[in-house]
Amino acid sequence: MDPVVRKLRFPLLFMAVLIGVGTAGYMAIEKWRFLDALYMTVITLGTVGFREVHDLSDGGKVFTIVLIIVGVSVLGYIVGSLAQTIFEGQLQQILGRKKVQKKIEALHDHYIICGYGRMGALICREFAAKPLPFVVIEKHPEVHEKLHQEEYLHIRGDATEDETLLRAGIRQAKGLITVVTSDTENVYITLTARGLNPDLYILARSGEEGSEIKLKRAGANKVISPYLIGGNRMAQAILRPNVVDFIEIATGREHLDLQMEEIRIPPESGFLGETLVTSGFRKETGVIIIGIKKLDGKMMFNPAPSSKLDAGDTLIVLGEPGAIQKLEKLISCSDCADAIIRKHTPKEPPHA
Repeated sequence: MDPVVRKLRFPLLFMAVLIGVGTAGYMAIEKWRFLDALYMTVITLGTVGFREVHDLSDGGKVFTIVLIIVGVSVLGYIVGSLAQTIFEGQLQQILGRKKVQKKIEALHDHYIICGYGRMGALICREFAAKPLPFVVIEKHPEVHEKLHQEEYLHIRGDATEDETLLRAGIRQAKGLITVVTSDTENVYITLTARGLNPDLYILARSGEEGSEIKLKRAGANKVISPYLIGGNRMAQAILRPNVVDFIEIATGREHLDLQMEEIRIPPESGFLGETLVTSGFRKETGVIIIGIKKLDGKMMFNPAPSSKLDAGDTLIVLGEPGAIQKLEKLISCSDCADAIIRKHTPKEPPHA
């Protein structure tokens, strides 16, 4: 039930009862007909100052005095409660918007998600589970109630406009994902975002055939077609069902036994220049390194034990969530590297 209706339910009910009592009272005391009694009751409670319908007896005058005192009190309470509820609602809305905007302004290296449809909702859910900082831009008012319930940071506006993207902190953002239903809007959003932040990573949704080229020309780093991926996934589910099951287990956040993740090697890591063997990642954590993406974009699948680690490399790892977290901490800990490297560096045979 609406909070305004809930708060005024009993006073309004009491006012209706009071009108009924007043009407019945005039009919009983003054012997008026129903319409005259109802009219007299309404103008008395409303204090409009009209003259009496008929001359009142002493009993009628006393009854009118009581009706005015009670009616004005109830009516004043109703008007005051209504004004207070409206004022508080507007005040909370204004303060709420300012609070959200302050949180957005404090974001750094966050992601901007344009559009909160089915795809946008799934992306938000995955980001929140990670968690990754993000803000949603949505122009349809009816969708904002869902965003408010999920407690996601969001902005109401058109993502094709500079002002909206600036309010979302695009200059401090790490990436932007545009998944609105219109390919034309996705192109405009990509163009606008690229102009405001040349270093931004932009991921765009492509719906129609041929729009992928336009989105890349507009500045998108990567373009994904849900229909193409969905069709391919369905075909693979028939052709290679076990492979698909394995990928779903490894990439789904609801599976706790096995996860596939990517870990970037920072420039301050103590393992720079070491090999996979001397780093001891596998023995120390139990994770399997299934690939290394070099800084130039080259992907090494099933890397050899002698593969060297450089700053900016991204490790594609497979293992239990706890083991992956342990590896992330290990790579970031510069003080831990020396002891582990000495432990796993093969000892040279003694000289003859």
